[in-house]
Amino acid sequence: MRRLRPATVRARATAGAVAVVAVALALASVALLGLLRSGMLRNAERDAEQQAVTIAQLAAGGRLDRMRAPVHGADFVQVVNARGRVLRATPNLAGLPALEPAGPQRPGTVFRTWRIRPLGGEHRQRVVRVTTQTPDGLVSVYVGTSLRDVDAADDTTTAALVVGGPLLLALVALVTWRVIGRALRPVEAIRAEVAEISDRDLHRRVPVPPTGDEVARLARTMNTTLDRLESSGIRQRQFIADASHELRSPLTVLRTQLEVALAVRDPELWPELISGALEDTDRLERLCSDLLLLARIDAAQPAASARLDLGGLVRDAVDARLGDRVPVRVRAEDGVVVEGSELWLTRVVTNLLDNAQRFAAAGVEVTLRASGPPDARTAVLEVRDDGPGIPPADRERVFERFTRLDDARSRDHGGAGLGLAIARDLAAHHRGTLTAEPSPTGARLVLRLPVIAPAAGTD
Repeated sequence: MRRLRPATVRARATAGAVAVVAVALALASVALLGLLRSGMLRNAERDAEQQAVTIAQLAAGGRLDRMRAPVHGADFVQVVNARGRVLRATPNLAGLPALEPAGPQRPGTVFRTWRIRPLGGEHRQRVVRVTTQTPDGLVSVYVGTSLRDVDAADDTTTAALVVGGPLLLALVALVTWRVIGRALRPVEAIRAEVAEISDRDLHRRVPVPPTGDEVARLARTMNTTLDRLESSGIRQRQFIADASHELRSPLTVLRTQLEVALAVRDPELWPELISGALEDTDRLERLCSDLLLLARIDAAQPAASARLDLGGLVRDAVDARLGDRVPVRVRAEDGVVVEGSELWLTRVVTNLLDNAQRFAAAGVEVTLRASGPPDARTAVLEVRDDGPGIPPADRERVFERFTRLDDARSRDHGGAGLGLAIARDLAAHHRGTLTAEPSPTGARLVLRLPVIAPAAGTD
């Protein structure tokens, strides 16, 4: 069965269309033949019944001698008494026995179809029998009408359907094959173009047909996907280049310090050289950790999620910091509950504080509040510093990876340009946002996260 099944969409659609039309044509043919046959048969019965009723009325009044020749629509008449004797008959039945030798049993009208061979016809006869009571007993009047017109119409219609049905199915198959082929032509063009696109040809796009239909929407969606792939490839190459550059610098310095330590024979200088080498090693370790975290975020790897009191998390993150250059003031509302990873949200707060500590002049201020309607509250965490601030044109660029507004100053303070990028990615992972917003002095970074309702039974 699988081998007989059409292999292409075009063939399956054509076969389906032909099958549906064939079933519909068969049902319509049966209905047409039935309606045609029943209509013509009803007309023949009506004419024969009228003739039979008229003759039966004559018999009931004892006036069978007044019976006339059959009118148009009746081929023969035969009148039979209760003993089966023929009382009257048309010339074409003269001398023939009764159609039903048993004779009439009770009054009524009966319709039957017979083949009366003595009439010399090859068509069937529709016979109407009307039985009535007469002074001499029950009498049955048989009136027959030929079904030649019914049979001829039936044969003609059947022949027309036998010849026209396959032609119609062939026409449906041809039209469906052509229409489906034309409709799928853009799909084949899209497939061929996508098959030729390699990882080095992501700038290429599939053709968009001017039809505005589902195929055109498919082509536009494919081009949008290629846009994302190209952008992802560009970001990946840029990320690799920036990461290589960031790793090369501390490695070069570390190698230089180690070579100097080998060349210098004075033991008193070794602690200073080793201390410098350790600082660069720490910088390499932090950079590798940031790169691994970014890779994990990009891969959308899930982290353990729980209900968290964001105010308590912020206070714990601030209290855990030792040796900050400037003091940190915290004002946080109680009962601001969010859902997420405690480790990752702590990393967001830590990165925001690290960024503020690098540029603050005298202090850093952290505020937490909940805003919005009761059914859609949002946690708003602001980290402000009194440093030089962020120019309006750079408020989005600071969240790009390896971005430094002041490269030399950031490098001196140990930043690789990944802290804010990691913080924004982690915020997005928690269905939140991180933005740089206007501030009268210094920088103002705002984290927004959806607040969840407290669990039942908690205050």
